[in-house]
Amino acid sequence: MANDTATSASGSKEKMAEEDTHAEKFKEKANNYFKERDYENAIKYYTEALELNPSSAIYFSNRSLAYLRTECYGYALADATKCLEIDQNYIKGYYRRATSNMALGKFKAALKDYETVVRVRPNDKDAKMKYQECNKIVKRKAFERAIASDEIKRSVVDSLDIENMMIEDQYTGPKLEEGKVTMRFMKEMMECFKDQKKLHRKCAYQILIQVKELLSKLPSLIEITLKETEKITICGDTHGQFYDLINIFELNGLPSETNPYLFNGDFVDRGSFSLEVILTLFGFKLLLPDSFYLLRGNHETDNMNQMYGFEGEVKAKYTTQMFTLFSEVFQWLPLAQCINGKVLVMHGGLFSEDGVMLDDLRKIDRNRQPPDSGPMCDLLWSDPQPQNGRCVSKRGVSCQFGPDVTERFLDQNNLDYIVRSHEVKAEGYEVTHSGKCITVFSAPNYCDQMCNKGAYIHLSGSDLKPQFHQFTAVPHPNVKPMAYANSLMQMGMM
Repeated sequence: MANDTATSASGSKEKMAEEDTHAEKFKEKANNYFKERDYENAIKYYTEALELNPSSAIYFSNRSLAYLRTECYGYALADATKCLEIDQNYIKGYYRRATSNMALGKFKAALKDYETVVRVRPNDKDAKMKYQECNKIVKRKAFERAIASDEIKRSVVDSLDIENMMIEDQYTGPKLEEGKVTMRFMKEMMECFKDQKKLHRKCAYQILIQVKELLSKLPSLIEITLKETEKITICGDTHGQFYDLINIFELNGLPSETNPYLFNGDFVDRGSFSLEVILTLFGFKLLLPDSFYLLRGNHETDNMNQMYGFEGEVKAKYTTQMFTLFSEVFQWLPLAQCINGKVLVMHGGLFSEDGVMLDDLRKIDRNRQPPDSGPMCDLLWSDPQPQNGRCVSKRGVSCQFGPDVTERFLDQNNLDYIVRSHEVKAEGYEVTHSGKCITVFSAPNYCDQMCNKGAYIHLSGSDLKPQFHQFTAVPHPNVKPMAYANSLMQMGMM
């Protein structure tokens, strides 16, 4: 009997050793995929390693970083937390969790983890610098909240004297014609941006003031009708990839009354030519108010802009004051668009609860930073999933919704399908939920590393059947993505 017990224990140890060996092989495979920037496969093999050895802090930490790279901040946070439950001395776990919380705008939680690292490693200069940087953000946020509750916020527009803003003689770039955007101005501005030159600040302010006034008069849900002979082009995320935006216009034609466009949010952040993208899009909105449409994405928000580069870029190229005005303008971007009463377009997706009607979207008070929950949050943040029902979002914000959720929403609102963006897709687009949920993404080789195609959709008024057009990335000047991003985000992703 004793021999049997010993044999059983020995066999169990051998099995565990064998599983650990296999787990290490999966980890190595995952590491190789990670180095090749194939994060989906890296996640797959870290997961297989964890199935064999669920008590490895390193595996959870590594998968957390892969999730960070794919913007699954909720999953990244969960893995970093699990890593620290297994080994509270594993320092990388604190860094991963802090970065996840930073990405989710939870700065106080991030600060707590940086405090822990500094306490454990008092002589670590890198840890001390991250702690100080995060502490600055927490204090700044507290200061902003105090000011906001102290007085009614005045618009930047009230403090600008555009009329007396001088354009210097040495400036040879484009100027608005009698204060108005023209097609000639747009073409000159795009050429100016292609040559990495700046638009004069007076012209930039003129565009922002005018587009704010225009957007503030629009409803939260835009409703348009395409005639049988008309079509519209729907583009997804562009994320500061100006040269790829210009390529879309070269492939598909410049916007015009007979060639309308809808850009579905996330115009800025990550890519380091976000200013050029957004001024081009705002310029076309002013030129073609009834043929050029812009919807808000989750990156047209202060928290995202502070972390992922747009705030830093505007401050570097212009001023803090101009970023504040951009923030005001973003709050007026519409949230959704309905085409012919049959196709609903939004950046993120559907809702955390059933029963949301189009009329609820019309009633949203959008002139604010998005709340942490509710229809406005969902429109900007949610994602589809293949299984029925809803579950917690991989991003840590809003939810994931299944085919049955989509089906019910469409039936209740007499719609055919939804078009959304918000997620990188290898082919630039993806059709899910039995053709009733379409994703389009228009930033090819996203962040210079994802190797994905970009795509845009043609919708014709005659049948509303989507036609997909793919394209690949074009070269751009040697300014890396995230060049203006918060230093903590840059380092946390390493």
